[in-house]
Amino acid sequence: MEQPLLSEKRSEIDENERLSSYQYVGRTGSVIPTASLAGTDVSIEEIRSATSFSTPYPPSIHAPLISSPEPLPNEQAIPHQSPYAADYGAYSNDFQRQLLDEVEIRELLIDHIGHRCCWGSHPARTWKIHAVEDCNVYVGTLETFLEEREVIRETEPYLGGKIDGKDNTPELGIWELDLRSQFPVLFVPYKETRVKIPNSETIEKCSDCAGRGDIPCATCNADQEPGFYKENQMSQCPACYGRGLIAHRDGSDTICTKCDGKGKIPCATCGSRGLLKCKTCNGSGSLLTRKIAVVKWKTLSTRKVSATSGAASVPDEIFHRAKGVQLCNTQAYQCTPAYFADSFFLNTFSSDVIADRASVPPTARVICERHTISVVPVTRVTMRHHRQSFSFYIVGYSREVYLKDYYPARFCWGLCPCLEWLKV
Repeated sequence: MEQPLLSEKRSEIDENERLSSYQYVGRTGSVIPTASLAGTDVSIEEIRSATSFSTPYPPSIHAPLISSPEPLPNEQAIPHQSPYAADYGAYSNDFQRQLLDEVEIRELLIDHIGHRCCWGSHPARTWKIHAVEDCNVYVGTLETFLEEREVIRETEPYLGGKIDGKDNTPELGIWELDLRSQFPVLFVPYKETRVKIPNSETIEKCSDCAGRGDIPCATCNADQEPGFYKENQMSQCPACYGRGLIAHRDGSDTICTKCDGKGKIPCATCGSRGLLKCKTCNGSGSLLTRKIAVVKWKTLSTRKVSATSGAASVPDEIFHRAKGVQLCNTQAYQCTPAYFADSFFLNTFSSDVIADRASVPPTARVICERHTISVVPVTRVTMRHHRQSFSFYIVGYSREVYLKDYYPARFCWGLCPCLEWLKV
């Protein structure tokens, strides 16, 4: 496994910012996710000092590692999981519950409706809150951060000069390139760079012109092979149609000035030379070919949601962006399912997330993985008036309101053009 190290040419501020993403890399080989610390951390100073190693990626830093990273920005962390309740493997701790009173529920709904044109607030203000139900949702993610390398060839006309060939030193393999100065922060969504492979330049004969620098003119030497052409090929004059004379209405004829009365003109494409300069090699007959390493860093994500029937109608994307509580957050070369001593459900859920790991392309290799399981508090509220009712959801600690379809005070039924203007 390879580890990103930073170039000494970078500024100290940029270096500290990038190195901070590695401060939770640990040395131990296994850990129970519920533990508050996973072995001894590798400090930023150790990673910085590793840049002096002669090998591109020092194995002491890039061995399969595990850590206890910080929570993701949209989630809270808990230092230790306490025993679970029997119902659906849910925690019994009160920190998961959204303790909302009637005033807060109505304020959240009224604010949500206020951003919808032609929606009335009367039901939100006056209808009775019939039921408030907790239906927490578990969200599991597995992020696989990988580096992909492939080789492409670039060619350009060779106009002379020294080339970076294999005469002095052998050509480096694609995975032998030292790209420490280009390595991004861990789990960046995508980054791509292109680097010329040293000692990979070669000179080749241009295949389009067979090394001659010229090709037969496609106008006057059509279907001729390279090296075979005819000079002084003439074409019919378009002004006099080959007569050499221009006829007038009074019956008189005058000599055609375009062809001087000959009826034929030189080829307009090549001047009857019969040859054209090869555009591929720019007339040099040779091409300079070099190998380019295309390096991509990207994060492949596997996401799973386990919701009770009460929250089954809410799209998964709502839960993924909601703020919740992290139950585990582990980072390793290859993550294994988390272990919860008191919850068979969470152990199974973690195993399902790991089992759906995204496939890695054959041209890539895994740098690191991060596995998280979070619980997102969800409150389902049902409001009723006489025989009418509707439900909505309050999701996460950010208290995002999700209202699927029906709301009793919609006056334009989705047809009002102002909805498109508001982009709701």
